[in-house]
Amino acid sequence: MSETTPKRYNPALVAIHWLMALLVIMMLGVGKFMMPTIPVEDPQKPMMLQTHAYIGIAIAVLLVIRLVLRFTTKRPAPADAGNAFLNWVAKATHFLLYAFMLGMVASGMGLFQLADLPSIFSGATPYPADYFSSFAPRGGHGIFSGLLLALVALHFGAAMYHQFIKKDGLLGRMWFGK
Repeated sequence: MSETTPKRYNPALVAIHWLMALLVIMMLGVGKFMMPTIPVEDPQKPMMLQTHAYIGIAIAVLLVIRLVLRFTTKRPAPADAGNAFLNWVAKATHFLLYAFMLGMVASGMGLFQLADLPSIFSGATPYPADYFSSFAPRGGHGIFSGLLLALVALHFGAAMYHQFIKKDGLLGRMWFGK
């Protein structure tokens, strides 16, 4: 590793990483586990969907900023798991995390447009009884959310492996400090 290779990620990237982690986990929990259990006739459901949609837009903006920063700032050398296959899995997981987040954003925006969600938010159109299943992006959104949830769990597990089994200080690279 050369002297110009940093030991930590850029502080802006670190901040966006943890903010996105919080928002994505919250959105997956609400979208996969809470929203489906709320009856369609519950007056809070459109408001929850509206909040979900607008936080999704915020995640999309953060994702674009994060991708720009990822390719324009210096990064630490790739972590070494001590196994070529695990190193490949780590690289693939990071790529797929970005790909599935982009898939979530694209399918969410498609659903937002096709289902005319603003008219549902305003109350001009009733909340659909089929939970938007008649719209193609809804299927993609559900598939991407399940895949993203699995990848987030894998990513978390790998971070814990590095921190507590390998004890290589990997988490410090994605935290603030010198």
